[in-house]
Amino acid sequence: MNHPKTLRLAAIAAACATLLAACGGGGDDGPKTVALEFAAVAGSTPVKCGTEVTSLGSGNVNAQVKDFRFYVSNVQMLKADGSKVALTLPANDDWNYTKDGQAITLVDLEDGTGSCSGGTAATNAVIRGTVPAGDYVGFEATMGVPFALNHTDTTSAPKPMDIAAMAWSWQAGRKFAKIEVTDPQGATGTWLSKTFNVHLGSTGCTGNPASGQTVSCTAANRMAFRLGSFDPAVQKVAVDLRALLASNDITVNQAGATGCMSGGTDPECLGVFSALAIDWKADGTGTGQPVNGGQSQTLFRAVAK
Repeated sequence: MNHPKTLRLAAIAAACATLLAACGGGGDDGPKTVALEFAAVAGSTPVKCGTEVTSLGSGNVNAQVKDFRFYVSNVQMLKADGSKVALTLPANDDWNYTKDGQAITLVDLEDGTGSCSGGTAATNAVIRGTVPAGDYVGFEATMGVPFALNHTDTTSAPKPMDIAAMAWSWQAGRKFAKIEVTDPQGATGTWLSKTFNVHLGSTGCTGNPASGQTVSCTAANRMAFRLGSFDPAVQKVAVDLRALLASNDITVNQAGATGCMSGGTDPECLGVFSALAIDWKADGTGTGQPVNGGQSQTLFRAVAK
């Protein structure tokens, strides 16, 4: 038989537990897990390797995805009062790396099949991390590798910065983004230039880090983006291939590298950098800095899951 005092204590404990739950106490005081999901799209249509993508570029042509990878760094979760809290990534692994306050994730939306045969079977569409308990209304981040991590030897670099396909040896760094489309008919197709590449990275770089030289770049070309109203529980980040290529005839290469490889005077980069909201000028005097904090970028946007 239960003692009356015992019953009273149990009732009090139950009431306290109920109150804590109602007020967000107990387990809600610990770190909050965040998962930012990315999805490749063309407008509102999902995009994947091996499936023809319609209406790309200024000529509204069809294409196949050849590659779709990019680095995202230093994610900051946003509160309603305007304050920011850094997203803490999990332990360093194949997709995530943190060192000295710099955090980076490789988002890989290709799976190595079909026209993406030069890629990898492994994919990663989510940035996971933790923040202190609280309410967050959105996030901001950078598409790019932080300077302190970028100019290192790929062969000895930690994952995910050891990928040869993302190395940019001639610019002493990495491709921040490697997004490529190709003629869906291959060699028998009608494109004059069979592939259109978007390779984002720092340009005008001098100095060899392998020999201890200091590296400097005239154009950093790191893209800032901000989704000020974003709920990761019900939304994902659309990465819009159609918006990225909207101003370019992707079937013809006007000059320089095939597509836009971040060249300061490459005419193909005018439309691409406009979509990324990075300062670029045809005479090569572009600063490579985000325009108005990247507010006008059209590559990333929030959509429902």
